[in-house]
Amino acid sequence: MRGRIGIEQITSIEASLDELADLLVRVVEGGASVGFLPPLSKDEARDYWRSVPNRDVVLLAARKDGRIAATVQLQLCGKANGSHRAEIAKLMTHPEYRRQGIARLLLLEAEAVGQQQNRSLLVLDTREGDPSNLLYTSLGYQLAGRIPDFARSADGGLDATMIYYKRIGC
Repeated sequence: MRGRIGIEQITSIEASLDELADLLVRVVEGGASVGFLPPLSKDEARDYWRSVPNRDVVLLAARKDGRIAATVQLQLCGKANGSHRAEIAKLMTHPEYRRQGIARLLLLEAEAVGQQQNRSLLVLDTREGDPSNLLYTSLGYQLAGRIPDFARSADGGLDATMIYYKRIGC
């Protein structure tokens, strides 16, 4: 593994917009289930990233060799009865950086940020059968259930989603 991996919080999208757009386009092209279907244009990807920053979203990025290798969002619940929880969303790793432990590092950092934000429960969902299921269970996320026909795939089929949770900082 060449180069050091650094994790940073992105608070201003514009400086990294093209790199983030490329990341999103590449993971969607590779079949990732992150809410988009191919083909995804760079303009659509830029529009998405511009909509991400707000006070309830912590965007973390992992850089390797100076490039954004992966991102994850910690979406803080802003409801009064949900101030103890957050959602892990849009964990995506650029195809050139997969299988190097970067997603694991990002997820652990998201958990640490969750604890700093006084969150004690994290939730997430992921497509059934994706490699991410193994990552989540290896880090102690518990399967809460399965919803069939949740998301459309590029081939037009419908895929199930798996819902996970993890208690942190308890």
